[in-house]
Amino acid sequence: MSDVPVSSSDDSPAEKPRRTRRAPGKASVLLFPGQGSQFVGMGKGLLKYGTVKEMFAVAEKVLGYDLLSLCLNGPEKDLVKTVHCQPAVFVCSLAAVERLNHENPAAIESCVTAAGFSVGEFAALVFSGAMNFAEALFAVKVRAEAMQMASDLISSGMLSVIGRPQANYKHACVQAREHCLSLGIQEPVCAIANYLFPDGRVIAGHKEALDFLQNHSRELNFMRTRLLPVSGAFHTALMEPAVEPLRDVLGKIEVRRPEISVHSNVDGKRYMHDKHIRNQLAKQLVSPVKWEQTLHEIYERAQGQDFPHTYEVGPGRQLGSTLQKCNMKAFKNYTHVDVVLP
Repeated sequence: MSDVPVSSSDDSPAEKPRRTRRAPGKASVLLFPGQGSQFVGMGKGLLKYGTVKEMFAVAEKVLGYDLLSLCLNGPEKDLVKTVHCQPAVFVCSLAAVERLNHENPAAIESCVTAAGFSVGEFAALVFSGAMNFAEALFAVKVRAEAMQMASDLISSGMLSVIGRPQANYKHACVQAREHCLSLGIQEPVCAIANYLFPDGRVIAGHKEALDFLQNHSRELNFMRTRLLPVSGAFHTALMEPAVEPLRDVLGKIEVRRPEISVHSNVDGKRYMHDKHIRNQLAKQLVSPVKWEQTLHEIYERAQGQDFPHTYEVGPGRQLGSTLQKCNMKAFKNYTHVDVVLP
């Protein structure tokens, strides 16, 4: 592994000064999307904002290829690859922060909390001042490559499931693993990988397990199932080979205590210190993303108390959709900051 690259004078384009406490109605929350939100054309028109041009220049040095061209022009078959789309979503999300800072600087100044979905955590941590942009991008590069290699070892995937209230997702996973055992698959994996919203889950594991779930969806009280366009069973035990490479690179970069609250996917709780961040980010690869629980942690408040303004910074509106299903009152103050200028 080469030395961790460091950017030029402004080490972290998205770092902001330390913030003061604010009343809930005057505070903001930033949510950073994850893999799967990418699309060809993202980043169009954003180079005029803040340090976005510099960020893409740093990205080309760190990654060894022209990320901006890939984001703007594709081809899509390359952009959707894990090794490319994780860095692309990371950089474009922080570019959206620069756009928000230009159009509504008060939203940045009043931000008290951030959270990111899977790879989005790295963007949230850079925004919070816990990581340097270039070093975090290098960690994302290593993470994406390690996850791609782990995915290539076994035919696996991820299945989005919307179930009826009586659906038992964990029992469904047990049945799917038993089916795999009957086929002679040793140590089959099938587990909840993402908790999205009430009755919304992503289940990941061996391809044969996901086939079983789709074929028996009616008996399992699944209303809708859809295979996700990803290469592997992320956030399950099948990602174990990727943990050590990520843990290794996280040990080589500087990590600081966040200047605002940043919530971990592993348990929805706030990151407390640098060691906690390193441990949780490595653990996240083989643990379910507890997004629904994270939203409850962020938006839980007393009756009648104001909700903060929420900004989804990055491609897609998936996090806004999950917020709408988890907390309609909080969603009323939601805004999407797009990564394409009209």
